[in-house]
Amino acid sequence: MSEPKVFLLPDLGEGLTEAELVNWLVAVGDEIRVDQPIAEVETAKSMVEVPSPYAGTVAVLHGEPGQTLDVGKPLISVTPAGATAVAPAAAPAVEPAETAEVAAEVYREEEKAGSGNVLIGYGTPGGHGVARRTRPRKSAAGTAVAEPTAPVSAAEKAADDLVLMRTRVPGKLGAVISPLVRRMARDHGVDLGELQGSGASGLIMRRDVEAVIKPSVLERPVAAPVETTPVPPITGAGAGDTDTRTGLGITGRTAVRGVRKAVAANMTRSRSEIPEATVWVDVDATALVEMRAALKKADPHHTPGLLAFIARFVTAGLKKFPELNTRIVTTEDTSGGSSQEIVAFDGVNLGFAAQTDRGLMVPSVRNADKLSARELDAEIRRLTAVVRDGKASPAELGSGTFTLNNYGVFGVDGSAAIINHPEVGILGVGRIIDKPWVVNGELAVRKVTELTLTFDHRVCDGGTAGGFLRYVADAIENPGSVMADM
Repeated sequence: MSEPKVFLLPDLGEGLTEAELVNWLVAVGDEIRVDQPIAEVETAKSMVEVPSPYAGTVAVLHGEPGQTLDVGKPLISVTPAGATAVAPAAAPAVEPAETAEVAAEVYREEEKAGSGNVLIGYGTPGGHGVARRTRPRKSAAGTAVAEPTAPVSAAEKAADDLVLMRTRVPGKLGAVISPLVRRMARDHGVDLGELQGSGASGLIMRRDVEAVIKPSVLERPVAAPVETTPVPPITGAGAGDTDTRTGLGITGRTAVRGVRKAVAANMTRSRSEIPEATVWVDVDATALVEMRAALKKADPHHTPGLLAFIARFVTAGLKKFPELNTRIVTTEDTSGGSSQEIVAFDGVNLGFAAQTDRGLMVPSVRNADKLSARELDAEIRRLTAVVRDGKASPAELGSGTFTLNNYGVFGVDGSAAIINHPEVGILGVGRIIDKPWVVNGELAVRKVTELTLTFDHRVCDGGTAGGFLRYVADAIENPGSVMADM
């Protein structure tokens, strides 16, 4: 009887450590081929289909729809074609620890039998490594006894390098690293953003982190794990459940996960780390609305939307006020101290907020400063469709340098938005409505909108922020003259 091949849930990009299993696309007993989609999973970034690296018969599905799975844990077991299938009913008899160990060993040793396309758009090279035994052995009394951790051998380092290579994402190779490397860097205070990866295409490897950690730190013994009380899973409210603080009945409970979990964490970090300030101004957008109406009359099918024109003004404004197109980076030195620096960019990746069924997403138009209003419009429409379908890549969602937020579509005038960490500024645009406005000393009805800029006070003062905001406002009020200079 042939042992099934166990496929582990791969790193889905950006170093994400978990994913929610949305739907199985296969069932136990199905015959599958290499690269056939087997499951739909949702991460904090996007919805993706996971293809199988093996061909054969589905033996075990490791999870139920709605369950959150950890990266590196078994996803599916496949009996190779032509081999005797292992009965699915036998799966529960295998200990969870044993299953994980077998899965890890099979995944590393037999990966070369698959296509190499562990995930659509995520490449994996050939070759294999040797997995280290980490499962606790059992004593005669049946209690678990932890085995001592073996020194890291050359074979183990090679295996780690191979695992890291499997986490590549096109367009952001240097920023995608395994949970092991991220944890090592975090534990020893290494800023991964400052490392130059020695792997293929700049991939950050474990050896890169080890090279900057002092030997005394590496040799420090690992502390014993702290025992914690298990937290019960969130479930639906039963009949008669009452909130102890308010005395009101509870109608339901919703787990914070996926996109909502990522958004909550990012917004919390933004508010806790960034000393933000907000400035705003009312703008007469009549000339811009009229200019677009004239363009649409001449060419109904290729006229950019108002947001595309404003995006063009924003990128031009960021060139004049580059302080708002930066990022704050904190580094720690060998003495335990830290320092900060402002990192400037050669170009603008303009993010824009898009409301979807999965929550608020912020895709970014790469090199937006090099695009015309018509090109910006096309890319904004494309990215909006991609994120609403849940198909945006990590690079499309995590590479912005400044964000434009059109909350006017919700019928509101203004908002002091939270900066999209680690950016340093976000510009909000309110609804455009008819308002009384003084023109040449006389009262008139004009198309008015409100611009709101929230900025990181560490990178600039109010003069710079006000100058940028006034530039964009003037461009909206006099679009013809401004675009002539672009």
